[in-house]
Amino acid sequence: MYSSSCFHKPFLGYLLSSLQAASIFFRNLRSIIYCLLLCNLKNQTCLIYFLFLCVNIETMNWRRLCCCIYQEKEDGNKENNKSRDNLWEIYTLKEILHATNNFHNDNKIGEGGFGSVYWGRTSKGVEIAVKRLKAMSAKAEMEFAVEVEILGRVRHKNLLGLRGFYASREERLIVYDYMPNYSLITHLHGQLAADCLLDWPRRMSIAIGAAEGLGYLHHEANPHIIHRDIKASNVLLDANFQAKVADFGFAKLIPDGVTHMTTRVKGTLGYLAPEYAMWGKVSESCDVYSFGILLLEIISAKKPLEKLPGGVKRDIVQWITPYVQKGAFDRIVDPRLKGKFDRAELKSAVMVALKCTDSNPENRPSILEVVEWLKGSVGRRRKEMTNIEHMLEEDGDKETDTDLEGFRMAKSEVRRKWAR
Repeated sequence: MYSSSCFHKPFLGYLLSSLQAASIFFRNLRSIIYCLLLCNLKNQTCLIYFLFLCVNIETMNWRRLCCCIYQEKEDGNKENNKSRDNLWEIYTLKEILHATNNFHNDNKIGEGGFGSVYWGRTSKGVEIAVKRLKAMSAKAEMEFAVEVEILGRVRHKNLLGLRGFYASREERLIVYDYMPNYSLITHLHGQLAADCLLDWPRRMSIAIGAAEGLGYLHHEANPHIIHRDIKASNVLLDANFQAKVADFGFAKLIPDGVTHMTTRVKGTLGYLAPEYAMWGKVSESCDVYSFGILLLEIISAKKPLEKLPGGVKRDIVQWITPYVQKGAFDRIVDPRLKGKFDRAELKSAVMVALKCTDSNPENRPSILEVVEWLKGSVGRRRKEMTNIEHMLEEDGDKETDTDLEGFRMAKSEVRRKWAR
């Protein structure tokens, strides 16, 4: 399970002292060993963070355990710090400070509930994003541990990549791949909204990408993972506007055979499934509901919750339902697109979103079904448009000067028909 080089004598000493501290928390060491076996931990980092969750954060054992790991870094054995099962490394504070210009305010690219995000460039010229926790509270510590643990487990083209982390007595830092096109919320409601860089094909591509990332978490990751905080600000966009699902601080690992759990409610109002918001019942279906809200937000550029006069709040599903009942799908789409969208794809995407946001979790589709529907709709329409364009081009080769004007009128009529 572990290679002999993973554990050095000093590490074993701190490991035992941490286990002893943890055994006080669990009242006996047997519980610790049993929990370790249940977790099926496969690498040193997983073990470290499991111990972190067990050990009282007020003790020095966790800090001593961290120091044991980072001492090797200072001694120059950098290769030993890289996980054998992951493509990330433990950074030194000096490296991160140099990359971010000492966390200069000009480098700040985002602000979250538990800290700030900074842009940086490493000595190797690699652009990075660094999340810096602003408070060493138990809640923030837990999120740090959960996010590093989960990002260390997953690798997918539609999930934000972890480059590494740093942890010490004073600092908790997570290093990610840098996303030059920021987050989806920046383009829908933020400083880039007026530029309308998200045309219709790009929006559908982002929706499908985010759904595929969720599909990996729900069905391929082992154990399965529920994100619990799917929203526009947690979908980042790379240089090619490919979606990357991010922020796993609220994520839940779901053991095999478990369909749902009851837990404290986490997440963002407007995106929460009713059964989760009211009773704390969390399942993969909760992520599907949140994705349905996100899909409607991508289509319409409306916020999930809208404040009406008199202080009344209306959610996006309530806003969209009357238009769907009337068949007025054109009234739903973002007006900044200026009519440049595929109406059949629009109708299909809206109906998929409404299936996802069904109030009964048993009626919601799986995220894999959502991916299949969205891909099928987009792929089918693009194939149809390619076929009709090809047919029109063939007809155009046969046209003469005498009927050129009449053909152009007919061609425009056919295009209008397919655009409906």
